Amino acid sequence: MKVGILGCGAIANIITNFSQDNKLGVEIAFFYDRDMERAENLASQVDGRVVLNFEDMLDEVDLVIEAASSQAVEQMVPLILEKGKDVLIMSVGGLLNPQTRKALESIAKKNNAKIHIPSGAIVGIDGIKAASIGKIQKAVLITRKPPHSLGIETHKETILYHGTASAAVEKFPLNINVAATLSLAAGMEIEVQIIADPQVDRNMHEVRVVGDFGEFRTVTKNVRCSINPKTSVMAAYSAIKLLNSLNENLQVGT
Repeated sequence: MKVGILGCGAIANIITNFSQDNKLGVEIAFFYDRDMERAENLASQVDGRVVLNFEDMLDEVDLVIEAASSQAVEQMVPLILEKGKDVLIMSVGGLLNPQTRKALESIAKKNNAKIHIPSGAIVGIDGIKAASIGKIQKAVLITRKPPHSLGIETHKETILYHGTASAAVEKFPLNINVAATLSLAAGMEIEVQIIADPQVDRNMHEVRVVGDFGEFRTVTKNVRCSINPKTSVMAAYSAIKLLNSLNENLQVGT
């Protein structure tokens, strides 16, 4: 399977580095980024090809990894799906808009293409997907981050946001991907708290789910990527595992 990358930032770097020893199960062949130097640096690692227009890769690949932005989800992913190509979306916050999501699903169905969403920087996605078969009474995400990573200075725990995932998009666009993934997995709007906590030195995500299955609670403490501290290593690892699973005969989990 040939793969193209749209957006050559931290996540693309981790995926490309992992693919160098043929451990990925797919061939990373094409790269596009508005910053040509970033695309060229990654392409040189795997003898890949840089394209000046991302549409130039679409006739050559089977799947595109979107690792750019929510704007790319709205503007570029439709063109990928119209070509009948699969897409793996990292900027999941772009799917919280119901109109965008429904439009992409419709295009994918019409062109026999698939939209893949990795679990991202969090654990418990399989559990909440299974729970959604029954009735979920409550699903809550509590995100804690060091104050400086949220652009504030405080010496005490401060709740910056408490509300729905979709309403958090405008206030915290860079912190919404996990909430979006959970909402999509649950099939419902989840409750979100974003907390600036001077007692933590990592991004932490606590998930609490209650339903007719019972209840569960998970806590993820993420190691931040050295290339971009706003990106969690787990997010890139989840994409790598999803790509590997496309060629696996034994599937574990939902």
